[in-house]
Amino acid sequence: MAHVCALVCAFGNVSAQRESMEAWYMDDSALDQRLPHHLVPRQNVSHQKLAELGVLHWVLDADNYEHDEELKRIRKDRGYSYHDIVDVAPDRLPNYEQKLKVFYEEHIHTDEEIRLVLEGSGYFDVRDFDDRWIRIWVRKGDMIILPAGIYHRFTLDEANYAKVLRLFVGEPVWTPYNRPQDDHPVRKKYLTDFNKSHQMELVAH
Repeated sequence: MAHVCALVCAFGNVSAQRESMEAWYMDDSALDQRLPHHLVPRQNVSHQKLAELGVLHWVLDADNYEHDEELKRIRKDRGYSYHDIVDVAPDRLPNYEQKLKVFYEEHIHTDEEIRLVLEGSGYFDVRDFDDRWIRIWVRKGDMIILPAGIYHRFTLDEANYAKVLRLFVGEPVWTPYNRPQDDHPVRKKYLTDFNKSHQMELVAH
């Protein structure tokens, strides 16, 4: 539990700055991926649940990100030495339609995925340990970190625009490994690191 508690601390003073980041379980309809895809009734997901999956979140000053002291601290503590900025929009991203399809393919990475939304909004979807999709709505100022090995995907929402700061440890690694990757060492490590509390719950029942 100490590991989970350490992760929850990342969600710190979110509510003091603006409305907290929203997350919910998704339906399985084939409607436009940019829609919210709420279940009926809606099933929200807590920050505690996201932390148990290894997902970290901060609300930062997107208008002043170059001088944001919290971002500087995070980068120093976690070794994020490289960054770039990408505009995800039909008129700004080359091969937009193809890239959005790639982003929305379920995959893992061998490194963390770190994103700070500078403008616009979008959805990161992650799998929980029961293989259910959780949709995380990120907006201007949201910084999210997805752990290496978690099954996930990304799409824009109906606003159809996001300007995103991408961070990396050392040289950027772009390679997605599309599902299935259950035998991949990074996937196995993710499950070992983060699935322990879930396994204990199953044993208790």
